[in-house]
Amino acid sequence: QVQLVESGGGLVQAGGSLRLSCAASGNIFSRNIMGWYRRAPGKQRELVATVSGGGTTNYADSVKGRFTVSRDNAKNTVYLQMNSLKPEDTAVYYCYLKELSIVGSTYWGQGTQVTVSS
Repeated sequence: QVQLVESGGGLVQAGGSLRLSCAASGNIFSRNIMGWYRRAPGKQRELVATVSGGGTTNYADSVKGRFTVSRDNAKNTVYLQMNSLKPEDTAVYYCYLKELSIVGSTYWGQGTQVTVSS
């Protein structure tokens, strides 16, 4: 089993910054993708950003140029640096890890609230 523990959410004014962290532990398959999804009130969950073990990144159009995803493979940790935050970024942010194996298991964190005030 794999456990994901997130930290770094909170309340920030529009234009501000926050950094989320997510540490994975347990029996982690070496080849994996880590990243972040979010769910805003009344909306479906959406992809925010992902990063492969080799550093290849992928972003939602709505966060390109403002958010940066990165990872420390030695620590099995993924980060999300969020700059120029907007009220529409308010959501619960979920860390995830998808194993690139035959089974392809996906694991989720418990979620961390990010609230951006106008």
